[in-house]
Amino acid sequence: MQKLLGDRRAVLILLGPALLLYTAIMLVPIFWSAGYTLLDGNAIRGFEFVGFDNYVKFFQDPTAWETVGFTIRYALIMTLLQVAFGYLLALLYIFYLRRSSALIRTIVFFPVVLPTVAVALLFSKLFEAAPTLGPVNVILEAIGLNAVDWFGQPAASFGVIILMDLWRSMGFYAVLLYAGLVEIPEDIIESARLDGAGGFRLVRSIVIPLSLPVLLSSIIFSINGTLKVFDTVVALTNGGPGTATTPLTLYMFRTSFNYGEFGYGSTVAMMLTLLCLLVTLVIFRSTRRDPTKG
Repeated sequence: MQKLLGDRRAVLILLGPALLLYTAIMLVPIFWSAGYTLLDGNAIRGFEFVGFDNYVKFFQDPTAWETVGFTIRYALIMTLLQVAFGYLLALLYIFYLRRSSALIRTIVFFPVVLPTVAVALLFSKLFEAAPTLGPVNVILEAIGLNAVDWFGQPAASFGVIILMDLWRSMGFYAVLLYAGLVEIPEDIIESARLDGAGGFRLVRSIVIPLSLPVLLSSIIFSINGTLKVFDTVVALTNGGPGTATTPLTLYMFRTSFNYGEFGYGSTVAMMLTLLCLLVTLVIFRSTRRDPTKG
């Protein structure tokens, strides 16, 4: 194996096809989109070089800043809830349900495989306010409260989106974190228990530090996925009311394909790419220290 890895020609033959495919699918579109940010127009009316005018327009666009605010708020809240609930479920699987957790894991994971449109239709009916009241509003009226127009108010719409995505995704993060927790050696857990550690102290001092790599991976996976949210919002609220629940991805789509502004749409896409890169770098730099030392 060492001889094979030391042969540059063999390494190039093994990695070359994968690198070419990655370059064609990932890197070329990124640089192509970066080039579009310097242009104005579309394929029908042609393109005109405008330099950095699209970037200036983005920073002066109040709608763009509103979508940035929604995207960051959604990403932070969803990442916190996804990873927290996933971790709690993983701890439940490991320390309480143990071998009998297979059925519960399957049930909790089931929403992950459901189509986004089907889940959005389900939640739209659950929280419906007109023409008929959905089950949630029926319950509210039954306990003496007023029905709520869940999709007519920005805060209420945001809450429904969070609830729907959390229900859909926490099973995935529970399984992902469970896979990391089962790798913790049992003898370390037993030794900690013999030393008097148990419950929250065991989790804080032993389980979390030893599961930090998979926990960090889950956070990065979640934050990058939620920053690029698109289908959930389109299927449930379509960015409404107004643009209150419009993320950067949907704003990019509308700008490019509804309004035919390929240059400005590419600029929005580039800003989203830079935002994802920045967040990932911040997470990596903030977790460089080994928590198991000192």
